[in-house]
Amino acid sequence: MSTSAQYAAEPKIGSALLTTADTSLTAPSTVGTVFTAGASGSRIDYIEVQGVATTVASIVNIFIFDGTNYFLYTQIPVQAITSSTTALAFSSSISSNTNANILPINLPTGYSVRATTSIAQTGVRVIALGGDY
Repeated sequence: MSTSAQYAAEPKIGSALLTTADTSLTAPSTVGTVFTAGASGSRIDYIEVQGVATTVASIVNIFIFDGTNYFLYTQIPVQAITSSTTALAFSSSISSNTNANILPINLPTGYSVRATTSIAQTGVRVIALGGDY
């Protein structure tokens, strides 16, 4: 155990565009890799799900992947929204400031955060903000 506080040394952003449905909550096969831990591990403080076009009602599943197994971490509901030049696209976020029971995620080396959508979408982007230790 460290005798001093650990802080992220290098800011990092990761993202994945989800279009194909995958309903598995235990062993998904159509996943987007959102964020991969650095050589000394990483911390994620913010995750956003952003529609990039019209969205259909669905769920974005966020997994922690250890290189072999998927562990369902949280689920984010997506609302059906027809975006246009006058209507904002769907957006939802979780952060360590507002969701202390969910974030931050401290990822060991070799782990990653991955995501799926339960219903096929024109496009939903999952964005993670954090840093490498």
